[in-house]
Amino acid sequence: MIAASVLVTVPAAHAAETADAAAEADSQCPWVGSDAPVEQRIDQLLSRMRLDEKLDLVHGSAMPFQFVGPTYAGMISENPRLCIPQLGLSDGPAGVGNGHTGVTQLPSPMALAASWDAELASRYGATIAREARGKGADVVLGPTIDLLRDPRAGRSFETLGEDPHLTGELAAAQVGGIQGEGALAQSKHIAAYNQETLRNLPANDSIVDERTLQEVYLSPVRDVVDAGTASVMCGYNRLNGVHACNNTYLLSQVLKGQFGFDGFVTSDWFATQASHAAANAGMDLQMPGGCHYGPRLRHGINSGAVTTARLDDMVSRILRPMFRFGLFERDGNGSPDDAVTGPEHAAVAREVAEKGMTLLKNGDGMLPLGGETGSIAVIGEAAGERVIGSGGGSPHVIAPEIVTPFEGIAERAREAGAEVSFDDGSQAGEAAGAADVAVVVARQWSTESKDNKDIRLSEKDNEMIAKAAAANENTVVVLNTAGPVEMPWLDEVAGVVAAWYPGQEYGDALASVLYGDADPGGRLPATFPVSQADLPAASPDRFPGGAYDEGLAVGYRWYDREDIEPLFPFGHGLSYTTFEYSGLEVRGDGGPDTTVTARVTNTGSRAGSEVAQLYVTHPESAGEPPKRLEGFQRVELEPGESARVRFALDERSLAHWDADADRWVRGEGDYTLSVGGSSRDLPLTGDVAVAETAPVSEPTPAPPPGAPEGDDPAWTKIGNVARCPAESLYAGMIGAISLFGLPPGEQATRPPRSPADDG
Repeated sequence: MIAASVLVTVPAAHAAETADAAAEADSQCPWVGSDAPVEQRIDQLLSRMRLDEKLDLVHGSAMPFQFVGPTYAGMISENPRLCIPQLGLSDGPAGVGNGHTGVTQLPSPMALAASWDAELASRYGATIAREARGKGADVVLGPTIDLLRDPRAGRSFETLGEDPHLTGELAAAQVGGIQGEGALAQSKHIAAYNQETLRNLPANDSIVDERTLQEVYLSPVRDVVDAGTASVMCGYNRLNGVHACNNTYLLSQVLKGQFGFDGFVTSDWFATQASHAAANAGMDLQMPGGCHYGPRLRHGINSGAVTTARLDDMVSRILRPMFRFGLFERDGNGSPDDAVTGPEHAAVAREVAEKGMTLLKNGDGMLPLGGETGSIAVIGEAAGERVIGSGGGSPHVIAPEIVTPFEGIAERAREAGAEVSFDDGSQAGEAAGAADVAVVVARQWSTESKDNKDIRLSEKDNEMIAKAAAANENTVVVLNTAGPVEMPWLDEVAGVVAAWYPGQEYGDALASVLYGDADPGGRLPATFPVSQADLPAASPDRFPGGAYDEGLAVGYRWYDREDIEPLFPFGHGLSYTTFEYSGLEVRGDGGPDTTVTARVTNTGSRAGSEVAQLYVTHPESAGEPPKRLEGFQRVELEPGESARVRFALDERSLAHWDADADRWVRGEGDYTLSVGGSSRDLPLTGDVAVAETAPVSEPTPAPPPGAPEGDDPAWTKIGNVARCPAESLYAGMIGAISLFGLPPGEQATRPPRSPADDG
């Protein structure tokens, strides 16, 4: 009976204590549920915070030797006294990661980029945000704003392509989608982080001139800042000798000064390599642990190496988006154990896969498949158990299950009355020769933590394709790859489809494209070279050496400048119909009110999609590459239908970075504006004359007082290592792992399989 009374009275007492605590919190936390301006609420809260509480807010809560977490990729602990909720940070840019299940495996960002569809990018971001919030997280670690400088980069599939304008537009749309659902977007990375080899170590040093940095690698950063991104993540690389996470030029002068960013800068995981210098350079939040911004930052505050004003600014920057997006008033709904996927999200995954699939070759109009196709051989392990829906590392997402290419094609072919067989590639020639059409699926794995040595498919896959093509002239190759690859067999096959890493709806989307239920909607977000030797960073001193002396000539700009014929140019992609461009009109004097319009007409017999692209050629005196993408618009047209596409120029469209003046300048002279279907197919051209040279931006601000030029002083660095040995060890391991990589994660909770070849 005594035990029973205790069981009854303890909960009652606890309930009373909880009610008292809640009432006290309401009276002590006037910033919760307040209609006061955000800045006033920040000041109210900041005035009540103790030093310990401020320090607790500027770092993650992972314990020593915890690589992520706890719970999510990272987390800031709640503060019940001040009613500050916990802040959970969840991977990532392609869906909810961190090993969670019950989520949607979306196509890779590269596949999204191939859609050239900003509205779809917004829905992609919204889908990720809904699932992240459903898991109880608050911050989405995405979008990725790194450029594809070299397709050998391990994270190539995580990028939105090689062009800063395309990347910036799609990333900004993704930010809008994420934050429209009440989650915070954390755009990554600032800046010039383009390889994995020896990352986070001194040898990984991006040597980039100021003009290239501003025009190419920082351009998408400005776009996401203009879109209101709540946070920006600094990368693992050094930039011109200074680590990105304690780089004053990047974080304070450009991001917070030139771009006016008022959110918070977060370190990549274990990328904090300084304590006082990182804080003074502009990094606001350490992840995932808290030694550098815990005891080491406390030491800096007490010694005067870091001012209390700077700490208050760090805290304010984290609180600002938390207030703006209502995190203080949000119920703690959602759990990491909840299943958050569903048919609506799967439909988004399929739409991205379909619109991103890029038809590179269609010899004699062999595709789409029709009723005359009586039998199909689906060939390759990548069509079954070795399918890749998601690349590795922080963008990796585990699907409930993946529709494999074989499963999708088999289901659609049966509807059309065709027989379907499967071969794992061991009998590729025999299997292909026995069918009307052979669909050969090849793969190339790519992951964060390790760069690829080349852009060739495996010898086994190249041989499989060659044998199939020799046995059947109607051979279509499907590339399940991170990005561009060499194609030594291209002349021997009838068709090539770049499927990228297309997510969980892969097979159904592929079948829909092959049969023409959906027009192949993709256009290349990256140039496919004839050979690796043609790459802009082919020289070892560039990749992985770190010398960015190709300058502004990234991607298609390199092939144009060097007069190199690519295998498939940037922006290229075939449709099952044809399009004609006409009626170019240019209105304006080259300033922000200038518009370019043109008419696009579907001249074929099928409905289809086209991506109209605007490129600008600067006067020779500007020293720019031969042309730059400055606008795009995707249109869906019925047979015979026309649409007028419109491109509005902004202040950067005809400008270049003047490194002497540290600002954007629009130069005097004649500019050529070209419109068409790819960077090498521009049938329409017009001109605009700029009467005089004029600055179009303010100069980059000077460094703030006390900002560091580099790392912590020697004695502070010794203290960092002595006080934070676990974090120092993990920082080094990030680079060491890049030499051998990490094992691939599972693709789906229900593993994909290869069927028996039973017809």
